[in-house]
Parts: sequence; C-alpha cells; structure tokens
Amino acid sequence: MSLDNIIKKYARGERDFSRMILREIDLIDINLMGVNLEGADLRQSRLGKSNLSQANLRKVNLSEAILWGTDLRESDLSQAILRDADLSGAKLIETNLTEAYLCKASLCGANLTSAKLINSNLFDADLRPTSERRTNIGEADLRGTDLCYANLSAALLYKANLAGAKLCRAKLSREDYRSPFPTDLTEANLQNADLSYADLSYAILIRADLRGADLTGTSLINADLRETIMPDGKIYNQN
Repeated sequence: MSLDNIIKKYARGERDFSRMILREIDLIDINLMGVNLEGADLRQSRLGKSNLSQANLRKVNLSEAILWGTDLRESDLSQAILRDADLSGAKLIETNLTEAYLCKASLCGANLTSAKLINSNLFDADLRPTSERRTNIGEADLRGTDLCYANLSAALLYKANLAGAKLCRAKLSREDYRSPFPTDLTEANLQNADLSYADLSYAILIRADLRGADLTGTSLINADLRETIMPDGKIYNQN
C-alpha cells in the first residue's frame, strides 16, 4: 500500500493499516513529517528508516512494528502501544512517550535525549547499546516509569529524571565488565525510585539523588558514588 492511499483512507475514517509495508519509493520520496495518524492500527507494520518527525501518533497501535532507524523526533506518541516493537537506532529526541506501552520493546542504540516518558511502561525493554552507538536517555523525563527487568546496560542516563520510577531487578551494570562504557546516571534524579535487586555494578552515580529510594538487595559493586545523595539524605563519602 502506498502512503498516499493510507492518508486518503485515514481521511475517510479508516484506521486499520496493520501489517503495512511502505514501499521504498515512499520512504525515499515522500516526507512523512507532521503526518496525522492518531489512533491508527499499525500493528506489525514495517516503517524502518522512515521520517515521522513531528507526527501525531497518539494512541497508535505499533505492536511488533519495525521502526529501526526511524526518525521520530518531536513526535507525539503519548499512550501509543509499542509492545515488542523494534526501535533500535531510532531518533526519539524530544519525543512525547507519556503513558506509552513499550513492554519488551527493543530500544538498542536509540536516541531518547530529552524524551518525555512519564508513566510509560518499559517492563523488560531492551536498551543495550548497539555495535555503533549507546542508548542515550540523557535529560529524559522518566518519572513513574516502569523499567522493571529492563536491560539498561551502558545506557546514558545523564541528568535523567527517574523520580518514583520502578527499576526492580533492572540491569544497569555493564553487559561485559571489560566494557569501557558503564551506565551513566550522573546527576540523575532517583528520588523514591524502586531499585530493589537492580544491578548497578560499575554504574556512574556521581551527584545522583537517591533520597527515599529502595535499595533492598541492590548491587552497587564498584559503582561510582562520589557526592551521591543516599536514601537517608546524606551525601556519600567514598573515602
């Protein structure tokens, strides 16, 4: 199905575009920037490497969709369903993913700089680095997000807001202890976060705020805790 047909059908009120495969000519010659597909069913669609920046994709169903390398900068994906979606290497800079369902989604090597992920669900999501790049979640808003069992090995979470986030049994240590890229949580806000049984071995937590966080069973082996504010409000003195 061509993109022109999809837009015309959407304007007529159709919403079921599941298993859609965009033709190469659509991905190369047609600009999807700013397209409105709110509430559409795009399950199992193949949209890899397309330009969907500034698009309205609120409440869209993208379960099991192929979105690797897709440009979704400044798009609205609030309340979207992205279960098992492949977003490896996707550009999600300043993307609105508030209350999005990303359970078991692959975000390996994605760029989520300044993305809004408030109350989103990333249960068992994969955010490991790819062979080319690390997953960047710097300065993103992850308040209340469910990241239980998520793999955040080597992710960049610089200044991320994880207040009240659920990170139970999340993996935030290096995938390989010989890797030069530890998970970076420098100055991250982790107030009242659930970090129980999470693996934070070798993680960088310099000046991170852990006030009120649950560290039951959390592994902090060789973690960098310089000037970290601990759960009791005291600043950690590594000396």
